[in-house]
Amino acid sequence: MPNWKRTGRRTLRVFAVIFVLLMIGAIYLVQVSKVDPPRPADISSMQLQRTDHGDAFYTLKNNWFRHSSSGLYELYIEGEPFERGVINGKLTKELVVRQEDHFAEQISKLIPSRSKRSFLKYMIGFFNRKLDKNITEEYKEEIYGVSESASPDYQYLGTNYQRILNYHAAHDIGHAVQNLAMVGCTSFGTWGSMSQDSTMIIGRNFDFYVGDKFAEDKIVAFFNPAKGHKFMTVTWGGFIGAVSGMNDQGLSVTINAAKSDLPTGSATPVSIVTREILQYAKNINEAIAIAKSRKMFVSESFLVASALDNKAVIIEKTPDDLDVYDPQKNYIVCANHFQSNKLGKTKMNIEQENESASSYRYQRLMQLLNANGKNTVQKTVNILRDQKGLNGSDIGMGNEKAINQLIAHHSVVFEPKKLIVWVSTAPWQLGKYVAYDLKKIFALHGMQQNKEIADSSLAIAADSFLLTPAYKNFQVFRNIKQEILDGRAADTKALVNSNPEFYNAYLLAGDYLYKQKEYAAALQNYNLALTKVIATKKEEDHIKAQIKKINKKLAP
Repeated sequence: MPNWKRTGRRTLRVFAVIFVLLMIGAIYLVQVSKVDPPRPADISSMQLQRTDHGDAFYTLKNNWFRHSSSGLYELYIEGEPFERGVINGKLTKELVVRQEDHFAEQISKLIPSRSKRSFLKYMIGFFNRKLDKNITEEYKEEIYGVSESASPDYQYLGTNYQRILNYHAAHDIGHAVQNLAMVGCTSFGTWGSMSQDSTMIIGRNFDFYVGDKFAEDKIVAFFNPAKGHKFMTVTWGGFIGAVSGMNDQGLSVTINAAKSDLPTGSATPVSIVTREILQYAKNINEAIAIAKSRKMFVSESFLVASALDNKAVIIEKTPDDLDVYDPQKNYIVCANHFQSNKLGKTKMNIEQENESASSYRYQRLMQLLNANGKNTVQKTVNILRDQKGLNGSDIGMGNEKAINQLIAHHSVVFEPKKLIVWVSTAPWQLGKYVAYDLKKIFALHGMQQNKEIADSSLAIAADSFLLTPAYKNFQVFRNIKQEILDGRAADTKALVNSNPEFYNAYLLAGDYLYKQKEYAAALQNYNLALTKVIATKKEEDHIKAQIKKINKKLAP
């Protein structure tokens, strides 16, 4: 037999083996990506229907949902797990659908190919193949109930239940994959001698940014579960986890991302651990016990403040370890690095302190606390709105090193002993802060007539920055930045003129001009960027690498 025939047959056999292996792999991915929903004992709640009272006010039994005059949505849910989820979904179904539309839109921008998005479904399914094994039956039933109101348009990404379940791990996957500024949150608290009336005050910015539309429909949700404590959270459609919340025992929890290794598989999402603490812990020790009992696949700081303990601590948790940071003082500060004796000394945490914006933001927060004297709710809001750098320096609008990065999904202030919470309104933390008294709201025992439930006498006024030319300039900056990100033509001079102290304006201009092969102009912008306060070492390294490339191109 001629050699070419022999070679041809061998090649065919190799291709056949590869094809079979690929088919086996595809079948395996499909099988392991499947997640069966739970089987609630009572599914009669599926037959319930909401009552539309007009003016965006809906009720279902004692549960209700309304659109506040502040722009915030407000939700009250009670009952057993599956029923809670079903009613939540039925009351907020437009927001559940809209939130997924926004998410799908972002995915489509990142991955235009539908076939690639379909493949991504199986890869995420493989990554999250054990996700449901790490979530209690209670929360799986609640998620399943909500998912019944999800859109039927995204079946190519998975069943309604599978998709809504996976979205609860989006925060974890997002910050683990690239440790971006999208999760650069800041939180702090004062009590005793550090507060004007000695009452505990906790403030936090939730700087989780995945597009403007993601933050449009914020829900202030009040839960009265059949088991556990009553609690409130700031959330969004289809999401039963928690990132900021307080329960009726005066225990508040907020989360701040820490640097993580790329995970190899899913465990319990951070938001579900936070939700469990809010629902089942009345003090710090019980919160620590719950955190210890759950395996997570990313690193996170939980700032837990307790009225019963009259103090706050930070539970620092990694996929493999847990430690508790107790400052032993009347204040606590949390950015995006660990502070405990054990986890604060790890190589990864030291890298985070040296290379990210976290330490700088922490130092700025300490400066403000020291300068402000005894803390109040108004002073807490002022700190959360602060855009300056160290010593009050101008570091540009939107800098990740600022406490106020002008990207916040929401900002909240808690007074755990008084059971009062303030929630920011748009834009970011610049709008007024709306006050809710948990005692009064849970005493309503449902609501059949539409009325405002926020305490207007406690509201914090909007930031006067909104009335300044600087704010208009920032809007110009954001619009031009979006043009560049969308691949459209952009005016780079107008970009840097709108935000001249922000390194990112020059970085964006440099990258844009480099792609246009305008190397001399790009070089000028990169060099100017190096004269500003740059948020991360990664960005600084990128700028320097681009300068080297251009110098080589321009060399004679």
